[in-house]
Amino acid sequence: MSIHPAPPASPIATEHPVDLVTEYFGRALDALAAWNLALADDIAAMRRSGPITTDQLDEVVEPSALRLFDTVDLPVYGSGFIAALDSLADANSHLAWWQGPQQAKLVLASQSVNKEHIDYSELEWYRVPHATGKPHVAGPYVDYLCSDEYTITVAAPVHIDGEFVGAVALDLLIDRVERDLTPRLAAFGDDISVVNGVGRVLISTSPARETGDTIRGGDLADFERFACPGMALDVLIAR
Repeated sequence: MSIHPAPPASPIATEHPVDLVTEYFGRALDALAAWNLALADDIAAMRRSGPITTDQLDEVVEPSALRLFDTVDLPVYGSGFIAALDSLADANSHLAWWQGPQQAKLVLASQSVNKEHIDYSELEWYRVPHATGKPHVAGPYVDYLCSDEYTITVAAPVHIDGEFVGAVALDLLIDRVERDLTPRLAAFGDDISVVNGVGRVLISTSPARETGDTIRGGDLADFERFACPGMALDVLIAR
């Protein structure tokens, strides 16, 4: 089973910056929500024939992972599936992942690291969907595993009969997100920042703030704070 192409995103009239941010990242969440159900069916069918290998998983993940590049109205840099730890027959861990302009299968730059033996249990894009059972927008962070770039990963858990079997995900590079969103946010003000759940800045219209800076504690008194529904992101607008 494969995911159906997502309908083209329609322009929306945004009355508030939070609407803009929610709609933008919501495109990724909607696409992953459609895929995780289909992939759960595929994995369940494979399991009925015995333990699953990494090659078998790659074969079923690849078509839908590649389709995300063309069907999601976002600058997708990478997409794929992160298998639950110790869930495959021939590897402790595995990323069935494709990325970059060539949409190539992930090959780690360092030959000393094997992507089938990585403990990603504490990485946000795996840990949070696993722990909460809900989709998550992770980042910003420097993705040393895949792109070596400042990255946002949107991930959604995949379950079979209540068992977590992994997460579908896609990567967005911060510089592309900035190009998409910053000019549109700037129409609302010159000191607007999008932050994650710990106050780390994803993007900002203020030249005084950069990706990775933090706004929290007493500094929050200078801003109005608006939560983005369905994702752990807030929009901060200077008072």
